Amino acid sequence: MPPSLRRTLLRRLAAPLSLLALMSGLMAYWLAWQYTQHVVDRSLADLATAISKQIQLAGVDAPVTVPPLAQAMFSDPIEQLVYRISTGDEEIAGDSDLPLTGTSVRRIHYAYVFETHYQGTSVRAAQVRVPQPRGNPIVVEVAQRVGSRYRIAVEFLVAIMMPLLLLLLAGWVIVWRVVNQQLNPLTDLADALNRQTHISLEPVDESHVPSEVRPLTSAMNALLVRLQAALDAQRKFIADAAHQLRTPLTAVKLHAEQALSSRDPAKALEAVKELRASADRAVRLSNQLLSLARAEPGEQAARFADFDLAALAFETGAEWVPRALSAGVDLGFQRTDDPENEHPIVVRGNVVLAREVIANLIDNALKYVPPSRYDGARITLTVGEWRDATGARFGEVVIEDNGPGVPGDQQPDLFKRFFRGDGQTVEGGAGLGLAIVHDIVVLHGGSVHYEDAPEGGARFIVRLPVKAHASATDSARH
Repeated sequence: MPPSLRRTLLRRLAAPLSLLALMSGLMAYWLAWQYTQHVVDRSLADLATAISKQIQLAGVDAPVTVPPLAQAMFSDPIEQLVYRISTGDEEIAGDSDLPLTGTSVRRIHYAYVFETHYQGTSVRAAQVRVPQPRGNPIVVEVAQRVGSRYRIAVEFLVAIMMPLLLLLLAGWVIVWRVVNQQLNPLTDLADALNRQTHISLEPVDESHVPSEVRPLTSAMNALLVRLQAALDAQRKFIADAAHQLRTPLTAVKLHAEQALSSRDPAKALEAVKELRASADRAVRLSNQLLSLARAEPGEQAARFADFDLAALAFETGAEWVPRALSAGVDLGFQRTDDPENEHPIVVRGNVVLAREVIANLIDNALKYVPPSRYDGARITLTVGEWRDATGARFGEVVIEDNGPGVPGDQQPDLFKRFFRGDGQTVEGGAGLGLAIVHDIVVLHGGSVHYEDAPEGGARFIVRLPVKAHASATDSARH
């Protein structure tokens, strides 16, 4: 069973409160017992002193006049008082079994108070001696059972503990209410999260959340924002894929039906060729959509590794040389930063996705560069390093051609999905290549932008951040 914050708080607050009440009760009982002892001892001493005063006043008539008075004073059955008046040799009044000596002796004015045993029980006695002109002094002794003291102490304790118990009960109620009130924001937060759906993920309201819980709600809201962005991207991708795949798949179906129903072999062959072209467009579009899905932020970041951007650009460009030659285009490669040493430009990212960036830009250039230029169609792949105003290092890949370029009014929309500035005049395009490039570069923390080439063509510049310790490694290598 998971631990409960409410039970933990109640236990850690109520337990010390109860312990404090118990300690207060024990302290109150000790004080009550000390107070009772002091009061009862003084009361016994006062009674013994009062009898001694009567004896002094009676003089020689004391053995006759004092016993009735003493009998009247100690006849209360509730107080359970016992007395003894004697001269040592002669008993004048009271109980002769009451001992004249004891332990724990202490003096209160003219009386001595001590503890002794009487008829098998402990008693507390006060003793006063009255000197006589002739003979032994008269000893006046008044005692009371200790049990009466316990009764008095308990009465004091009850009188003290009743308000204390009421305060303890009130404290428990206050702790319960305060804990519940302080945990209400968490309950409201849970209710707000339970109301969320996969369609709409709204941030939770933090206006009434305590400052100690605010970091948790802020992290939850940030997570909800990321989830909402991921869901929006997923819904957009599904809608785009459904919309874009509908046209080529419909064309495949129509051409297949034409080939099947045509009785003319030439028309059937033409329909088969169209079927193949439509299938190729569907395959290409499917691959581009999958590439676009891989470029979405997510698990790709966990697959990042260090690689040499210059070597990757050279290898990717070399793979496209045969196709460029077949199209009559001159595809070249150059280094601008250090052509002699050709030190590696180490970046961190996904090699497959980075290769696709370069391949898409080369493929885009091959589509739009006319091979019939009088001075020859040309594509140049340039790699180097670039530093921004703060001195941060970036690996730079530039794909430049001498084609027609992009009109100024279309440049802001170049990297949008399914945007085609050619007006559908180029065969096989779906308007996804540059969108894939943009998403992959953003995933790697870099940038991509378009410039007009000096000769009037297109110039795409991709910049990816160089790994921080790469410069120190390169210096050591040199």
